[in-house]
Amino acid sequence: MGVGCFLFVKCYNKYMAISVRKQIAQNKRNTILVILIFVAFVSLIGGLFAWLYDNTTILITVGIIAAAYALIQYFLADKLALLGTGARQIEKTENPRYYKIIEKLAEDAKLPMLKVYIIEDPAPNAFATGRDPQHACVAATTGLLEIMDDKELRAVMGHEMSHVKNYDIRVSMIVFGLAAIVGLISDIGLRMLFWSDRDEENNSPVGVVFALFTIILAPFVATMIQLAISRQREYLADASSASMTSADDMINALRKLDTHVRPMRQQNVAAEALFIAGPLKKSFIARLFSTHPPIDARIERLENAKK
Repeated sequence: MGVGCFLFVKCYNKYMAISVRKQIAQNKRNTILVILIFVAFVSLIGGLFAWLYDNTTILITVGIIAAAYALIQYFLADKLALLGTGARQIEKTENPRYYKIIEKLAEDAKLPMLKVYIIEDPAPNAFATGRDPQHACVAATTGLLEIMDDKELRAVMGHEMSHVKNYDIRVSMIVFGLAAIVGLISDIGLRMLFWSDRDEENNSPVGVVFALFTIILAPFVATMIQLAISRQREYLADASSASMTSADDMINALRKLDTHVRPMRQQNVAAEALFIAGPLKKSFIARLFSTHPPIDARIERLENAKK
């Protein structure tokens, strides 16, 4: 019996190691794919307006700007997310409990020590960001630190550390940053379409309608990409944290989040999907297109995994 259990655990650990490696490789490929799709999609919008205005300079300019923005986003998105959420870096002496939990999780997950940030906000929440484990950081609100006991806090931060280990942070960082600019470009294009003095005779009404359709569709497509990626990554991070800490601790932490969750004071729409729980005030439509799966559904998955 003992030998059988040992062999089962050994095989299971080997399977998990292979699964994690596959997920990391997939996330790295997805990062490149998302960047290419973004540049191509924005260039398509630029090409559409270049055709409407019979000016190829628009296409070239938009393409160059899209590529440059994607590159900047890759290196600076984490800093922009921290700035946009009001997070500040802390040292061990400022909050030993919180800092030691991150230290222990990093050691257990075989990750380099991450930079630790805190957000002065009573709304319980946390997020991780960065382009790879060597350039990653985690942040938690003061509200989260107050309501969670040590086991629950470890589970929540284990969730965030899982994003780091699995390279989820790289994909999400790129997606969320690039998706934000799609809406901006569409808004600029819409204003150009209505307020410019283009030659009506040289532009087909069909082209104008198609341009409007593309402008309206662009932010919707960007939102769908965010939603598809972020919802799945939350389920995976919950499961990874449960295996690294305890399923019961993760479930208890999620229940507390569900009970105490509320909008954060300093809200940042672009960084919304980075958080473990939705940080924005939600209308019915906003909840429908939320980047976070319902907490009840997340708890149910963890409960089912225990059976």
